[in-house]
Amino acid sequence: MSDYCLVPTMDEPHPRPTETTGLSRKDKEERVHIPESSSTGFSFRKLWAFTGPGFLMSIAYLDPGNIESDLQSGTTARYKLLWVLMSATILGLVMQRLSARLGVVTGLHLADMCYRQYRKAPRLFVWLMMEVAIIGSDMQEVIGTSIAIYLLSNKLIPLWIGVLITVIDTLSFLMLDKYGLRKLELVFGLFIVIMALSFGYEFAIVQPDIKDMAKGLVTPWCSNCQESALLQAVGIIGAIIMPHNLYLHSGLVKSREVDRTKKDKLQEANYYFFIESSIALFVSFVINVCVVSVFAHGLYDKTNSDVLEICTKNNNTYSDIFTNDTSLVEVDIYKGGVFLGCQFGIGAMYIWAIGILAAGQSSTMTGCYAGQFVMEGFLNLQWSRWKRVGFTRLVAIAPTFYVAFFSNINDLTGMNDLLNAVMSLQLPFATLPVIAFTSNPRIMGEFTNGLGNILITIILSAIIISINIYFVIYHTITNFNYNLALIIGVMVYSVIYLLMCAYLTVHLVISMLDDCSVLRRNPFVIRFIGPQIGNTFSQHQQTNFSPPSSQDDVTNIKL
Repeated sequence: MSDYCLVPTMDEPHPRPTETTGLSRKDKEERVHIPESSSTGFSFRKLWAFTGPGFLMSIAYLDPGNIESDLQSGTTARYKLLWVLMSATILGLVMQRLSARLGVVTGLHLADMCYRQYRKAPRLFVWLMMEVAIIGSDMQEVIGTSIAIYLLSNKLIPLWIGVLITVIDTLSFLMLDKYGLRKLELVFGLFIVIMALSFGYEFAIVQPDIKDMAKGLVTPWCSNCQESALLQAVGIIGAIIMPHNLYLHSGLVKSREVDRTKKDKLQEANYYFFIESSIALFVSFVINVCVVSVFAHGLYDKTNSDVLEICTKNNNTYSDIFTNDTSLVEVDIYKGGVFLGCQFGIGAMYIWAIGILAAGQSSTMTGCYAGQFVMEGFLNLQWSRWKRVGFTRLVAIAPTFYVAFFSNINDLTGMNDLLNAVMSLQLPFATLPVIAFTSNPRIMGEFTNGLGNILITIILSAIIISINIYFVIYHTITNFNYNLALIIGVMVYSVIYLLMCAYLTVHLVISMLDDCSVLRRNPFVIRFIGPQIGNTFSQHQQTNFSPPSSQDDVTNIKL
């Protein structure tokens, strides 16, 4: 790799985070040992050692918000949007791969790098947006878990108590990691198995049309679809690709013991993490397809009176949630479970609720981890673990408890589209940083994104962000309350939002330029765009890749 022209930096340089500073946990972290192999080919033992982070990441693709989006797309467009689900999952894999590579190569997760690379004002704004995204996702997950408990208890446990139960058992599960990281990862694996069995059972009893499913997967169009189907397609993308999940994945991969001073070890880690993530997202995709197909077969083109008739005929005690009219049924995870109970017996409803409970509980736990990574990295916190867990739980759970206490179940289940729109707005604050950092040779060295990879990720990100912004604008226009104070607030936020997006875009472009370029050497850029944007890769290697026990003795390490 060629050397770079040195660029002057800030008079007071930004603190350089390392694995022994406050940007990573001060307490000792357990890391999974990677076994050595005598052969140079593929090793299942090594794949098993690297297995864990990708499956934890994939749980976000199976949270109650995604499940609700799945069943709504099946009800609205039958199998015609399965190709959108598959495309969104592939796009998600592309972005998750970049996130994992950043954590593997640098030893720092995405929030750490944001602290390192961005000026204070945009960094704090990005942090706030990620907290909003986490709160929105957590509301979906906790509400979904509460609905599952409500169904399993035959309406005996109200939603707000379900929220409290979710908080308590989430903290209890998270404390299991003191018995070993691998045991905790197995708990998450058990949740995925429960979801697969639950939703797979529903698929087996409903028996959707396999031929139509295959056609929906390979036909990139939605013929004769209503406008609601288009919005549902946009909703699928917004639900699948969650901004805070990129921060989560970049932090989870640090749990493996990788010698970052050796190029072949980094290549090996990137290779196995990519395989593991691909398998994990394929499993999540299959489960999502099962949910879409179940409701595509069972509720497509059904009216409220049709479903009410089925429930009344089978003496289902939940039938009062469906009105006796000819409008098409608007389904959510609560009504979806009731319909399955009406059509296929009460056991189907309970099995559905168990699957939703597993989805909500597991995604709430991973959301808690994401909250810790985000808060630690952006704010450079050096708190003890129980303080981090407690505070991040409080930040995310307080709004959910308030909504659950003062709302009824129909109001809660109708919030999914709104929350997806909120999270869609935050997407640029995850995709743009991860592309900028992984495309910066001063950060990634020989593992920097190639030109083709850069173009593909930027184009895909632009498409995803444009689609999600359209989704948000549509919902804002159709549901806007013309209050003067609200209008002013939206306008102010919009201006700040666009300015921050512009800052991240400029930072991305400058990150990819050679140090000798005029733009990178511009004093304005150095002062206002990025205080550490002029570091050379060798400086970065020396700071981040040295073993904690002998960091000061290692100099000029290059891949």
